[in-house]
Amino acid sequence: MDEESKRMEEGIKSPLKEESIKVSNEKGFVTEHDKDKMANPVAVGESVKKIDEQEQPLVKQKNKRVATLDAFRGLTIVLMVLVDDAGEAYPRIDHSPWNGCTLADFVMPFFLFIVGVAIALALKRIPKIKHAVKKIILRTLKLLFWGILLQGGYSHAPDDLEYGVNMKLIRWCGILQRIALVYCVVALIETFTTKLRPTTLGSGHLSIFTAYRWQWFGGLVAFLIYMITTYTLYVPDWSFVDHFDGDEPKKYTVICGMRGHLGPACNAVGYVDRQVWGVNHLYSQPVWRRLKACTFNSPHDGPFREDAPSWCRAPFEPEGLMSSISAILSGTIGIHYGHVLIHFKGHSQRLKQWVSMGFVLLIIAIILHFTDAIPLNKQLYSISYVCFTGGAAGIVFSGLYIVIDIWGLRTPFLFLEWIGMNAMLVFVLAAQGIFAAFVNGWYYEDPRNSLVRTIF
Repeated sequence: MDEESKRMEEGIKSPLKEESIKVSNEKGFVTEHDKDKMANPVAVGESVKKIDEQEQPLVKQKNKRVATLDAFRGLTIVLMVLVDDAGEAYPRIDHSPWNGCTLADFVMPFFLFIVGVAIALALKRIPKIKHAVKKIILRTLKLLFWGILLQGGYSHAPDDLEYGVNMKLIRWCGILQRIALVYCVVALIETFTTKLRPTTLGSGHLSIFTAYRWQWFGGLVAFLIYMITTYTLYVPDWSFVDHFDGDEPKKYTVICGMRGHLGPACNAVGYVDRQVWGVNHLYSQPVWRRLKACTFNSPHDGPFREDAPSWCRAPFEPEGLMSSISAILSGTIGIHYGHVLIHFKGHSQRLKQWVSMGFVLLIIAIILHFTDAIPLNKQLYSISYVCFTGGAAGIVFSGLYIVIDIWGLRTPFLFLEWIGMNAMLVFVLAAQGIFAAFVNGWYYEDPRNSLVRTIF
């Protein structure tokens, strides 16, 4: 008996035999070797187990979704609907006429905060940068399109059943436009710095900051642009035509000629918007009309005082260019919370990072506001306002995380999660007045006995 036969009897596979078995198996043939394995159930089981173990890494495991993310987004949508529909009846929860911060003033920064968190989770793995950039640009364009359509003046419902855009007075800015800008900037920074991301963090509480220094550098650039422009740009006198107060349009002039002014009339934020968009394309009903200088009904809406300054009738864009540049910081704070969620696996580690940063931001904002250095102001999107609302968002997010993802009390928040997962749909229903019209459409005997009218 030759050497090859001895090897076969002893069960020792020659290199030649191994190769033939591999080739035959790849082509789908059954070899003698396969028959021997089929005759031995134990060998078959071990082979299947080995194959399963080899193929297991190829199967993509679904990541556990953080329910707090959707619940927080849903809470923000609910808050928006509440203040939009009830703010007129309860001005204490409506937007602050100028300095200060009310319940309504938390909506926009909460949106931007959760956008930042979502960006960190969505872009934690980027196989192809070009593909990611393409998706970011397309999503930005979609948000801009819907923003201009919904808030540019196309729909005048439910007050007037009219549709159409007066291109002479179209509003170019709005909530979705601001979200689009912040999303685009923060997401592109996250994408282009993908090769600089650490796989593991160094020791120390601040390691998460140094690991993502380029994201914070982008926020610093936005901060410097905003602060330098706000405090150094010269604001000259300016004029506007009031198309909405009375039948005949009337021209007014606002006297300025100053720098670093943070009041309604002569701030640099409004000046930049007037130069970029044009005064006729700004928001025509700014909340400063509820100031005591403008109406005796303050903080409610009401007719203008006879001695009201001319700027009371002027347009002002609360979602303008300069304030949107400052709003990038809200997205930067949000993406930091997302990075903490990715790198820190323990609940206590995450909460330590989140809560500590939230309280630091709140303390900075309170100091800036009450020393009159930089007052809280949503219309200007001041830095103190960024810190205050960003810190509040972090604290609320941490609280929801404890209740939903740690304690497991998810059922009471399923409604918020559903709204959060269908945020765009609910936003359209609210922005177009469809939701309010639906609720107000149910009445008892008389249309005046509706739920909304009863509450008001």
